[in-house]
Amino acid sequence: MRWNPGRALVVVGILFAGLLGLATTRTHAAEPPIPPKVGDTAPDFKLTTPGGDEVQLATMLKQGPVVLVVLRGFPGYQCPICSKQVGTLIGKSKELAEKKASVLLVYPGPADGLKEHAAEFVRGKTLPANVTLVIDPDYSMIKAYGLRWDAPKETAYPSTFVLDSAGKIVMAKISTTHGGRADIAEVLKNVP
Repeated sequence: MRWNPGRALVVVGILFAGLLGLATTRTHAAEPPIPPKVGDTAPDFKLTTPGGDEVQLATMLKQGPVVLVVLRGFPGYQCPICSKQVGTLIGKSKELAEKKASVLLVYPGPADGLKEHAAEFVRGKTLPANVTLVIDPDYSMIKAYGLRWDAPKETAYPSTFVLDSAGKIVMAKISTTHGGRADIAEVLKNVP
């Protein structure tokens, strides 16, 4: 076969066009949502309690500020750091109630068995009237908030948001490890 510079240019052009097409395809891929930050309005969502009651963030905000806590849910075991964090929030529920604040705990995980795992998580704990636990089967809220920790034995980045009654985020703490949770003093200081 003889060298044909015209044919070589056509082949190079086709290869180059293919590479451009790949680059274009990659840039048009859906980017994961960016987690909300201080100053943003928290995206609204509806989830249910393990008992089946529907809870909507917007409805809770009509009652006053909300401390929104994303737990690790069930990554194959009950997270001891989540248990400690929830125990601390329950212990300070009266101080939060004095500020007219509610606590919304989000327990994410695969839908299969999540309700039972969430019930196990709160077994032995008495949730005060201003503390509500909801489940997030298959991570709908977690994904919308950009908090999905998509790694083996992980579910969501543990996070705490303090929202004013208009839904504006006045405090946000997102941990990319199991620890690094928001301190209760920090939460209380930021509840309007």
